[in-house]
Amino acid sequence: MLGIYRSAGLGLKGLKPICSRSWRQTYRLASSYEHETFVGPDERLDALQALGPSWKEVPDKDAIEKTFHFSDFSAAWGFMSRAALAAEKMNHHPEWFNVYGTVRVTLTTHKEGGVTWKDVKLARAMDTYEKESNPTIH
Repeated sequence: MLGIYRSAGLGLKGLKPICSRSWRQTYRLASSYEHETFVGPDERLDALQALGPSWKEVPDKDAIEKTFHFSDFSAAWGFMSRAALAAEKMNHHPEWFNVYGTVRVTLTTHKEGGVTWKDVKLARAMDTYEKESNPTIH
């Protein structure tokens, strides 16, 4: 898991403290359940809250979604290229839709039937790539 955070440019600093857990507790928890669904609703809620308000749960299915906005098609394509490389390394591929400078991403782990730690890790990486592709907006 650490390799994925480092490849995303996050390192351990990319894990923000959430609720009553420190980033070390969150990191250990994410490491233990790397390929599994969340053990209980508390872990799921904590992980989704850590992503921030821009990631929303999808009402009709067990997934999370975010719409990214970029200055132009080139910036959106750069973001998608970075995200595609991270997704390939994780062997976890997003559903996404792109029109000009907008990219809508939906993440779920089909094999597990819902949102897992893989989705949270890929979402964090995508948030980092958004900032790299859109330096004037952030």
